[in-house]
Amino acid sequence: MEEKNKHTNPKPGTSRRGFLKKLWGVLGIAAGIELTWITFSFLSPGKRKYNKASTTNLIVAGKVADFKLNSVFPFRNGKFYLIRRGDGGFLAVSLKCTHLGCSVLWNEEKQEFICPCHASSFDKNGVVMNPPAPRPLDIYPVIVEEGIVKVDTGNPQRRKSFDENQIVYA
Repeated sequence: MEEKNKHTNPKPGTSRRGFLKKLWGVLGIAAGIELTWITFSFLSPGKRKYNKASTTNLIVAGKVADFKLNSVFPFRNGKFYLIRRGDGGFLAVSLKCTHLGCSVLWNEEKQEFICPCHASSFDKNGVVMNPPAPRPLDIYPVIVEEGIVKVDTGNPQRRKSFDENQIVYA
């Protein structure tokens, strides 16, 4: 009688080597799917859900009386400047330049916003005085309730020009 070799497997494809080959193949496919999913998740734009009743983007700036007339107040965390005009009105302008998105700075001496990247400048209402910025600074809705000034940073508004209707009075 012939003695069977203990190391041979009567069924093809069930050896350790075959099993590990299949395992690595499955793991490779799973890793490829995961990498594809992560890549598409990273590259696809996020969906913004904005609820008008939501207060998560509402920044309480302070009391109306806290803001002197003809002043500009930076809110770096909110990414805007709150302007209190001489007539008592409020305007919240984005600190992001409309040219390439650099942060504009308020120059108190010249009474203008200046973009340090490409020398655009904007007047006190955010209107372009010196290009290359193509349009005025974006604005955020200002809400005055019971003597408290609030700014809704979740709803930026692009504009082509300045309009007196953009000013909010207390």
